[in-house]
Amino acid sequence: MGAVSISRGPVWEGLTAPSTWRSQREQAISAHGVRVQTADGASLLCATSGLWNVPLGYGNVVVADAVGAALKSASYLSLFRSAHSYAQEAAEMLVARAGAAHYSRVVFATSGAAANDLSMKLARQTAALRGRPRQNIIVGLQGSYHGLTYGALSISGDGLGQPLYGADRRAVRHVSPHDGGAQLRALFAREGERIAALVLEPVLGSGASELDQEFLAAVADVRAAFDVVLIADEVATGFGRTGLLFATESWPVAPDVLVLSKALTNGAAAASAVLVSAQLCDVFDRNDAVFVHAETQAGTPASCAAMTATAAEFDRMGALRLAQELGAALDHMIMRLAEQPWAGSVHGRGCFRSLSLTTAGRPMDAVEVTAVVAAIRRAGAIVQPGPSCIQLIPAYIYENAQLEELETAILQGVHDSALAA
Repeated sequence: MGAVSISRGPVWEGLTAPSTWRSQREQAISAHGVRVQTADGASLLCATSGLWNVPLGYGNVVVADAVGAALKSASYLSLFRSAHSYAQEAAEMLVARAGAAHYSRVVFATSGAAANDLSMKLARQTAALRGRPRQNIIVGLQGSYHGLTYGALSISGDGLGQPLYGADRRAVRHVSPHDGGAQLRALFAREGERIAALVLEPVLGSGASELDQEFLAAVADVRAAFDVVLIADEVATGFGRTGLLFATESWPVAPDVLVLSKALTNGAAAASAVLVSAQLCDVFDRNDAVFVHAETQAGTPASCAAMTATAAEFDRMGALRLAQELGAALDHMIMRLAEQPWAGSVHGRGCFRSLSLTTAGRPMDAVEVTAVVAAIRRAGAIVQPGPSCIQLIPAYIYENAQLEELETAILQGVHDSALAA
């Protein structure tokens, strides 16, 4: 006899087993500022910025109005074999902010994963145009996360079912980000002539581990020696999350490709953008080469309007200053939590932090972390699970009282979870 099917409702909830899906009473029904309202009447303090997406807070009216106006004036325009004024304006804004002296053009996509896919295609075609067709290996980091489409899944260093889903990793390599670049240097010494690109998150999306200066020095060395394409995945860190507009501003070498999403539209549209250096654009221009990539919903008027409106709101609100101030306050709070007997190490930077969790002298496993996150939710706050840790990614508009509320909910949730265990 087969397993009994349990009815859970029409929505397939992502990244969780059906037995853990939330009841309709717990479903979110609205969100405003830094709070999420659920159908059972709860008002939860969000400490994830809606999965990094809403650093300016939920329900920004200016962004919403801009999207609505674009939908009325041009409900849909394509970027297939042409451009439109909304995309032109958004691209000019992005290039100006990231640095027009370095970046030249923007390729629009619909998600961070799709943007990473196209970036890997771009790197491999660049190698081919340079007369190096065997230069097709993509290098990523152990423990990294770049998305769940097939290309992004292959380069992600987390265990995400790659063998089960048949992700092709024959031309992918992973190295440790925690050894000062030793594995990276050894890999390039062995296979450097076949490596097309190096894909890096400035702060790993799983666990908030920041790349240190010794590792970045190794990156600069191998890039100079082998002329590989350096791809920076700033889907999570872009637009102030680490206290800089872009985390790569502190790198010893600028990326050739900058991948942006999430905060790009303050969560108002399914959108991403890939900024390409003038040097890479010149390779395509000299060869008059077609880059075979496009998405039906990429760079639509509505998504581009969301980008330009979000950028304007970022400036109006002084969001970078807010992020820097909140990062300092968050640091004080998380260091207090680190003094608890169940706390381990602290990682991350600015408003992108993680706190390791321990039990009986060992790191908590995924089941235990999930239980802690659920207990913190019952105590009134939403935090992001990570490998043996919780991650704290608050919106920049947090106030001191909300940080205190978050700290109380974490303490209560961990306490309640320990009692339940």
